[in-house]
Amino acid sequence: MTQSVKQTPVFSREEFLTPFDSLFDNVIQKAFPTFGQEFGIEFFGNNSYPKVDVIDHSNKITIEAEIPGLSKDDVSVELEEDILSIVGNKHTKQQNPDIKYVRRELKRSSFKRSFKLNGSLELKNIKADFNNGVLLISIPKKEPEKPKKVKIL
Repeated sequence: MTQSVKQTPVFSREEFLTPFDSLFDNVIQKAFPTFGQEFGIEFFGNNSYPKVDVIDHSNKITIEAEIPGLSKDDVSVELEEDILSIVGNKHTKQQNPDIKYVRRELKRSSFKRSFKLNGSLELKNIKADFNNGVLLISIPKKEPEKPKKVKIL
């Protein structure tokens, strides 16, 4: 007598959470439609890597990215005109023909994630720190211009 075994689908954490990430991004975009324009940061990229937290402080914007498995030498932060890019060079492990993966989820390819910055940020004073796989970028805001008084009559 044989028993049939019902196989339940196995979902990775990423496959399970991605729809929720997209839903969250859509809700935020609808609730705050001008946020990206006001602060010049386009961070609602679907399936972008590395995932980031963008925090709006009163005097600066910070971008925090978790990039496990890389050293400071493998990550760079670049600014070209008004585009800030996080670039990573992951080294692919040597392929062994005797190894057969059952599941492969670890990202081992190079990546580049870019953010468009606007004129309200002080691009000359950007600072970045990479420690224990966490990249923290700090972009100071410019002082708001005070209204100018012009005597007409």
